[in-house]
Amino acid sequence: MTDVNEFEDIIDLPHHQSKKHPQMSNYDRAAQFMPFAALKGYDDEVEEAARITSEKQEIDESKIDEMNETVRVLQERIKSHPRVRVTYFVPDEKKAGGANLQHEGQLRRIVEAERSLIFSDGMEIALDDISQIEIREDD
Repeated sequence: MTDVNEFEDIIDLPHHQSKKHPQMSNYDRAAQFMPFAALKGYDDEVEEAARITSEKQEIDESKIDEMNETVRVLQERIKSHPRVRVTYFVPDEKKAGGANLQHEGQLRRIVEAERSLIFSDGMEIALDDISQIEIREDD
């Protein structure tokens, strides 16, 4: 064991300050001791795996016929820009499944070639993604 008296000659000397390098701030000094993620991106992967997606709703023939009739009625009324509420499926970009969303607005056009509805607000929804369509009467 070393004797404390050995260092008496240097114990009260001032701390060395570099003339080349600026003194590190307390913030940067503290950052050296902050925890770090040993597995970079692991938390994001766990969060992504835990995120719940829905399956696309399968529609039976009677529902398809009902929706086709509603689209036919909408084609007749398209000049009056009827208010419509649709429930549609949006596939998830990262994993299987997706989300069933709703959109309500004034219908501007029905594009038969692309089989889609275009709303006044610019929203375009493919007829194949729609699981429910409802004509809203103005209150």
